[in-house]
Amino acid sequence: MTSRTLAKKIADLAISKKASDIVLLDLRKLSAPADFFVVCSADSDTQVKAIADAVRDGTQEIGVSLWHSEGFRALTWVLLDYVDVVVHVFKREARTFYNLERLWGDATFISVHDDLVQHPTRARALIRGHPRAALRRRSGTRP
Repeated sequence: MTSRTLAKKIADLAISKKASDIVLLDLRKLSAPADFFVVCSADSDTQVKAIADAVRDGTQEIGVSLWHSEGFRALTWVLLDYVDVVVHVFKREARTFYNLERLWGDATFISVHDDLVQHPTRARALIRGHPRAALRRRSGTRP
């Protein structure tokens, strides 16, 4: 698995726990400690832990080993190091304070968005178990 594919998979895992403001920082052209940083925000300590646990468990399921982690005690900034990809799960205030995006401003930024966030009507229909209604609303046609 390439580092880019792993970074995208990690972003998907973070989205599954409602992480916000997800950005992939492509550091491959820079002299950096990893190929990619995945940076995301959470609104509470509980959500920081849920996102970090989802990433840790999800990567383990696909056979990717975690090399190092820290921050599980304070839960304001959890770091998960997969060597080529480093994940930063921030509580919103800590992300603003540390501002990694400014620090690594020369990196290529890739914003990640949850498709269902972009289409809330479709999301509600899928949650209710009506995928046909979701498609109808999205395409503007009736099945």
